[in-house]
Order: sequence, then C-alpha cells, then structure tokens
Amino acid sequence: MSASRTTFYLNKQDAKWKGVCAGIADYTGVDALWIRVGAVLLTVTGVGFPWIPLAYVLVAWMAKAKPIGLYDTPEDAKFWQGVRTNPTRSTAEVRSKLREIDRRLADFETHYTSRNSRLANEIDSLR
Repeated sequence: MSASRTTFYLNKQDAKWKGVCAGIADYTGVDALWIRVGAVLLTVTGVGFPWIPLAYVLVAWMAKAKPIGLYDTPEDAKFWQGVRTNPTRSTAEVRSKLREIDRRLADFETHYTSRNSRLANEIDSLR
C-alpha cells in the first residue's frame, strides 16, 4: 500500500465540515466529539479566536483526504494510533508478542518431537 499509516489525513467519512477535527481524532485516538468541543470552546471564549479558524482552514486546504481502506480492521487502526503516539512502546509491544508466539511455538515443537510416554500409553491402551 502506498499510503502511509502514520501520516495525518482529513477524515472525510466522519467529517462534519471539512474533516479536520475527525482527522485529528483519527490520528490521536481521541473521540472526535471532544476535539470538536475543544475547538469550538477555544474559539468562542476568545482564547484562540483568530488562530483556531485560521489553522482549521489551512489544515483543510493543505492535508490530503484519508484513503479508503487505509486500515483493515478497527484493531489495525488502534495499533497505528499507538504507533503514532509512542513508536518505542509499540515496538516493544510487537517484540513482546513475537517472543510469546516464539515461546509457544518452541513449546509445541518440544512437545511434538519429544516422546510423550503418557500419551503413548493411553494410545496403546485403546488398541
């Protein structure tokens, strides 16, 4: 796939206006409602009045729309959100999962290649 899963995209599927807040929510893993509420509150209270709408328009103009089918499953989307927030932790989690799979495979191989006398006795008793 040519689309990067760690790049910010506008989320046009969940968009209310241009998809900027939905894109931020997709990128960070925070619910889009909270991103929208925060943007509106910052704008209305005057704290971010000239900057929030300006940044919104610039991001809507500069960012690309999220490709259809970027994530295969919701778990895949959650994984890539974790990668974006903390790549080192995500790498450690993947290594841990692979170590666990490797350990289980080694246990299976040991069980399969070793002589299991109890199992052999049970098979012999059934004959």
